[in-house]
Amino acid sequence: MRRFFYASSNTKDTPYPPLSTVAIGASIELTDSIVHHWCRVLRANIGDEGVLFDGFGGEYHVQLQSISKKHATVAVLAHSIDERTAPILSQIGLVMSRGERMDYAIQKSTELGVTAIQLLTSHHGEVNLKPAQVEKKLAHWQQVAIAACEQCGLNRPPLILTPMSITDWLTQPSRSAPHLAVSPLVAELSQDHYYQALQQPADLRLQLSVPAVGQPAMPEALLPVLKQAAPYIELLIGPEGGLSDEECKWAADAGFAPWQIGARVLRTETAPVVALATLHALTL
Repeated sequence: MRRFFYASSNTKDTPYPPLSTVAIGASIELTDSIVHHWCRVLRANIGDEGVLFDGFGGEYHVQLQSISKKHATVAVLAHSIDERTAPILSQIGLVMSRGERMDYAIQKSTELGVTAIQLLTSHHGEVNLKPAQVEKKLAHWQQVAIAACEQCGLNRPPLILTPMSITDWLTQPSRSAPHLAVSPLVAELSQDHYYQALQQPADLRLQLSVPAVGQPAMPEALLPVLKQAAPYIELLIGPEGGLSDEECKWAADAGFAPWQIGARVLRTETAPVVALATLHALTL
């Protein structure tokens, strides 16, 4: 069955409630984006069944009841508690790259269960967004993550966090800000208890590094941390040109241990995929 992200909102303009507040058997109106995708692009018919998720937990089996030019309603048939989240809570500090490479990094990281991606700028980074560009790009990258969730079955979409400089990210005293800076699309969702752990200190911080002579392939603390229940790991991944010497020092001072995975130099869009897949394999 087709899966769709149902962006709940309590505003008067878009009164779409969290699915958890809707009784089984009740009818709800679909959001504009789902109406367009399911009813217009995919040409769904009354009686067709699908799955909705809003990020607040589980997924909902629904059936199309009515379709008009701009609106559609569904009946909620059942609720499943399946989350399909990774056993590791993870946040990637990812220096932004251009075009399809950035989309690829976000898409594949989502499929591998990343919890959040903090967008970063750095000395050698390719992308420095102008203030007027931030909202549009943030919305695009959040939508890339949501589309990946729809495809892979994940019911808790990762949060794509507003860009900041790597200096600020590494030197900020704590993650205990009252709000996570995200696209309006997931602003309400970001306040859910599941994502609040992102504002706590990580159990381990790892910097994906270029292979270096004499450097341990794996930090000693990694395996013990992975044995914990629901460990929280932060990963730092630099740009194509790598982090500057000064940035590497800041990362070390902030507690990021170098982690080289294999003897090859990975591209910036490949590194998060390899790192997350390796972490999952080590938890088996």
